[in-house]
Amino acid sequence: MGKTIVEKIFESHLVDKPYEGINILKLDRVFCHEITTPIAINDLVLKGKDRVFDPDKIKAVIDHVSPAKDSKTALQGKIIREWAKRHGIKDFFDIGQNGVCHALFPEKGFVIPGHTIIMGDSHTCTHGAFGAFAAGVGTTDLEVGILKGVCAFKDPLTIKIELSGNFAQGVFAKDAILHIIRKLTVNGATNRVIEFTGNAVDNMSMDERMTICNMAVEAGATSGICSPDMTTVDYLWEFIKHDYESKKKALEEFSKFMPDHDAEYDEILVFDVSEIEPLVTQGYKPDNVIEISKIQETKVDQVYIGSCTNGRIEDLRIAAKILENKHIADGVRAIVSPATPKIFNQALEEGLIKIFMDSGFCVTNPTCGACLGMSNGVLAEGEVAASTTNRNFFGRMGKGGMVHLMSPASAAATALTGKITNSDLFNN
Repeated sequence: MGKTIVEKIFESHLVDKPYEGINILKLDRVFCHEITTPIAINDLVLKGKDRVFDPDKIKAVIDHVSPAKDSKTALQGKIIREWAKRHGIKDFFDIGQNGVCHALFPEKGFVIPGHTIIMGDSHTCTHGAFGAFAAGVGTTDLEVGILKGVCAFKDPLTIKIELSGNFAQGVFAKDAILHIIRKLTVNGATNRVIEFTGNAVDNMSMDERMTICNMAVEAGATSGICSPDMTTVDYLWEFIKHDYESKKKALEEFSKFMPDHDAEYDEILVFDVSEIEPLVTQGYKPDNVIEISKIQETKVDQVYIGSCTNGRIEDLRIAAKILENKHIADGVRAIVSPATPKIFNQALEEGLIKIFMDSGFCVTNPTCGACLGMSNGVLAEGEVAASTTNRNFFGRMGKGGMVHLMSPASAAATALTGKITNSDLFNN
């Protein structure tokens, strides 16, 4: 019987199988940020185990509240900053060099096909776009990962989701994953991995693949994952070119993690993306998804473009194209946060930042702040936001606020009208 991508990664990283169904895996990377890691750091210090298994395999960043907004968040930054210095963690990205972790770390070449990665952040599944097994974990697992470089996981069950066809105008990867979550529900992939495949995935850029893998967790999945291909190699080539004599050789090496044709899946689902319309969430669960055409005219107070889901350069280009030579509606405040300094600089060089500012957007530094209602775009009670982020839980972006998740194109169109709008209205 053949194996899935994740089964192959587990097999190649297995350290121990203490009892049936549990796998102790060697970790290639432990990612850290200033919200969840300081808890683990302080506990390790308290236990007399203030050590790291390998400072070169730990990557850390301050990104959730950047810069600090109060004494508490300043202390969180101080703890991780001093820890990184204490243990010689050279890949620590402080204020000025920092960005949203799930955009910054791939951009730095830290995610390679076949890797095992953990982080104290549920959207770590984003990195599966590269053919890696990447999962968010709790504090105890994070501590063990930092200290010993291993993590325990149950035997992996995989849902294969095949995306066929071509996107219609105004429909994007964000709409595809919202459609999938609507079909699976928020619990539909619990304790399973979603393997994305099909010609629509083959045709996606790495930015788009990161978008769909990012929100796999909203269906309950441990991770989302895509097969590595030449698109993956092209993205990574700057970082791996000294390890392989050619891109072809690199792909040959990465192909060992591709699924076998006779791999066994827990479930197989097929979706034709050409049938998907621009989508939006309503209510307070990510599977409460509806066509934008059905709730147009819903007024919004704020529009937010950014996050680890849709704050990359392609997202900004899509939104800026709609906003160019136009102005946001009266009574709407609009915010854009490029996900990393590199993306910010690229948007600046391409004139995208000027387009956003001329249209009335507030442009902020890279940060996760608004997404989880901590800074840079928090909602007041009773306010409504159109957002390119990944969660619409009650109070997610601010106590008593409502969040409608959508694509950057739909968010830009919504900013122009002040109500939930299909971007087709502005496509010429």
